Amino acid sequence: MKLETARKKFRMSPTGDVKLPANRDELAFYSVEQLGALLKSHQLTSEELTRFYLNRLKKYDPKLLCVTTLMEDLALEQARRADREIAAGKYRGPLHGIPYGAKDLLATKGIRTTWGSAPYTNQVFAEDATVIKRLDEAGAVLVAKLTLGELAMGDVWYGGKTRNPWNPETGSSGSSAGPAAAVAAGLVGFAIGTETHGSIVSPSTVCGVTGLRPTYGRVSRVGAMGLSASMDKIGPMCRTVEDCAVVFESIYGPDGVDKSLHDASFNYDPRIKLRDLRIGYLQKDFEKANKTNDLAALARLRELGAKLIPMELPKFPLDDIEVSLEVEAAAEFADLTQSGQDDLMARQNAGAWPNIFRKARFVPAVEYIQANRIRYLLIQAMAKTMADIDVFLSPNFDGDCNQLTNLTGHPCVVLPDGFTGKGLPTSICFIGNLFGEAKLLAAAKAYQDATGFHLKHPDLGNH
Repeated sequence: MKLETARKKFRMSPTGDVKLPANRDELAFYSVEQLGALLKSHQLTSEELTRFYLNRLKKYDPKLLCVTTLMEDLALEQARRADREIAAGKYRGPLHGIPYGAKDLLATKGIRTTWGSAPYTNQVFAEDATVIKRLDEAGAVLVAKLTLGELAMGDVWYGGKTRNPWNPETGSSGSSAGPAAAVAAGLVGFAIGTETHGSIVSPSTVCGVTGLRPTYGRVSRVGAMGLSASMDKIGPMCRTVEDCAVVFESIYGPDGVDKSLHDASFNYDPRIKLRDLRIGYLQKDFEKANKTNDLAALARLRELGAKLIPMELPKFPLDDIEVSLEVEAAAEFADLTQSGQDDLMARQNAGAWPNIFRKARFVPAVEYIQANRIRYLLIQAMAKTMADIDVFLSPNFDGDCNQLTNLTGHPCVVLPDGFTGKGLPTSICFIGNLFGEAKLLAAAKAYQDATGFHLKHPDLGNH
């Protein structure tokens, strides 16, 4: 591939005339752009907004179990700094003064980073993760470390099960369980999650938020818990597609340390028209799933001018290739397995990490190499499939798309496309070319703006 490296000035959509709501509780569900407009125009201070979100975290976390560490002192210090800078005309950009939460596998200097697992509850690092540093440079305010299913699987962690704000009787899915629940419940302005095999897509779907899983090799993993070195990805979880673009603009790109990163530009332009993009859809998967909201999403896109091209993904033995994830994860946590401390983990069934780590030690090296050879062929086949496509659509978790595109490293945006009869959110997935986040986000934004499903929020008072 030849990657575009020239960076253009970041372009956002006009925010319009944003005013403080009469009911301050409505601030909880304002977009990053709206909150930024209020801060920049001095209608609201970062300290006021930070205290507002801290209070919501304290009020609703006992119900949702989405916080591992509340960072009140640091958050207020960062908020006051932001207020001083904004007052002095030193505005850093649209994240300046915005409170956010980070999945608790990202290192925070001097503050515990638990990885959601009992053996690591007192773990403290001497330096912030690159993503945390970049958000600090953008002026964002870190209010909480948010839960993850232990060692990045599911929604069960050492403190219990993280709950879905739409139905707290159920879990929020995982492993970016806390970020999804906190954004959906209006407890943070945005959050940072990670994905290896569905850990942004799945909780975003269940909790009705918008998540960006970037291309593998886009965002530095320095200071992040490693699970699968060839599959781990870090991305934003937000209320809107454009919020994801704003956050991604601040966190992507080489840092001189993570050698998996590529120097490719991200020139997002929300003015792109759907009719000017080559948009595919997995016709057989949509027909087989036959989900009303997903089919309605295709119809709406056609109404918006998209010419949808039927396509299929290459056929490969994906379950066999995925042994690479299990072997890499077992290598990352070899010390845990050998020390016996894996007995402290909350989940101990056959499909949980302790037993996966043990079983992976019996995978022959020859078969691991063969799986990765086939994975290389899959990546080449996917490049041919995408040769004439800018973006394609998939019904979430119907068919092989999620598994395949995590193995190939392709980016995706998951966003709400309606609700079930019980009032729970459903979602659809937009998938882009490698390093094609700009067109991917623009296409997803056009659909989101035309539908408005993201504007509905859970009523926590009724649970």
